[in-house]
Amino acid sequence: MHNPELATQIIFGIDPVWYAGSLFVLTYLMIMTERLNRAVVAISAACLMIIGGVLTQQAAFQGVDFNTLGLLTGMMMIVGITKNSGVFQFLAIWSVKRVNADPWGVLVMLVLVTAVLSAFLDNVTTVLLIAPVTLLITDTLKVNAYPYLFSEIFASNIGGTATLIGDPPNIMIGSATSLGFNDFIINLAPIVVVILAVTLVPIYLIWGRRIKTDPALQERVMKYRERDAIKDPRLLKQSLLVLALVMFGFIQGHSLQLQPATVAMFGAAMLLVLHILPKPANKQSELVHTTFCDVEWTTLFFFIGLFIVVYGVETTGILEQVAHKVLSLTGGDRATTAITILWVSAVASAIVDNIPFVATMIPLIKSMAVSFGGIQELQPLWWSLALGSCLGGNGSLVGASANLIVAGFAERSGQRIRFLPFMLGAFPLMLLSILISSFYLHWRYF
Repeated sequence: MHNPELATQIIFGIDPVWYAGSLFVLTYLMIMTERLNRAVVAISAACLMIIGGVLTQQAAFQGVDFNTLGLLTGMMMIVGITKNSGVFQFLAIWSVKRVNADPWGVLVMLVLVTAVLSAFLDNVTTVLLIAPVTLLITDTLKVNAYPYLFSEIFASNIGGTATLIGDPPNIMIGSATSLGFNDFIINLAPIVVVILAVTLVPIYLIWGRRIKTDPALQERVMKYRERDAIKDPRLLKQSLLVLALVMFGFIQGHSLQLQPATVAMFGAAMLLVLHILPKPANKQSELVHTTFCDVEWTTLFFFIGLFIVVYGVETTGILEQVAHKVLSLTGGDRATTAITILWVSAVASAIVDNIPFVATMIPLIKSMAVSFGGIQELQPLWWSLALGSCLGGNGSLVGASANLIVAGFAERSGQRIRFLPFMLGAFPLMLLSILISSFYLHWRYF
């Protein structure tokens, strides 16, 4: 809604709507072209919103969602410390040995591990841990790594859809609404299981039947000792304890009136204390420094900049006008609006990163509350946005941060994932998952 207090002095006498709108479009274009680092683009645009007079500095900070930032930071720190125990490599080797290193069985197990970890850590962190292990296993089995990495990209985004903390769009939606950890699992996890199972069928038809390896190479993988992957048993116990407490905090947070950011940050602080406690001062400083280096500051500053840019646009009333336009196109029908949000989110998230898109859609959906009879009536629309933006990230290589991380690992190992061939395989599969989601939304809510 337009707030005259926020936009009194626009630079050079420009209309605040034109200034904020043009800056917003320019920010999107710069993020899409990837000519400049997206964090630099977002922070620069945020500063221009303030310098231009659309927002004061104080107002700009009101637009920053510190719950999202705190949750992301806390989970990054917890995972950064936990990975030093070797538990994630242990999980991957254990999974491979359960299927006797059969190439198709290995792919299915790695997909399941990726999906489950993506739901309870986050998809970016998961692929950072699983991709290097995948390349090691495929190299040992002398099989093409592409089907494995392709499947893991899909599994990370599908698995991440199931929970509040699995994918950044869900973190943003949860933080902007009163929807808690349990709400996400109850409403999204059932359909995620179905989508993951259905997605494996075309992957098997395209690649699964053709992946073959020498039995002698399978024997070599079977000789890997998963216990050797555990580098620090003490840290493993501490990490599992803290992760269990954090999960309990997420599940019970709503009744205890604790925000997810508080739970995650407390978990991070607790694990850090346990990790550094018995060590001398200089070693403590070193470990703390390493832990903070594991935090993806680029992603966090991208979020900060983006929140301010979107808030600037929101204060000019542009998003409210767009919401009215969307409602007039869908005839004000809630079911049609939900399905429209699902498909638009999916296609848009495949073209641009899903984070800026969701940041724009949240205030847009909120402004529809009056038309639909209150905030409670918006619930199906939030699930449409979550499913569309998270699953839509599978549509192209730039659709989600996890995709680009896997592509980076593949390129370093000499097995480059190319943009167009990936999209030709991924986009139809992504549309299949959105079609399933459409039936689910209609059946469950309308």
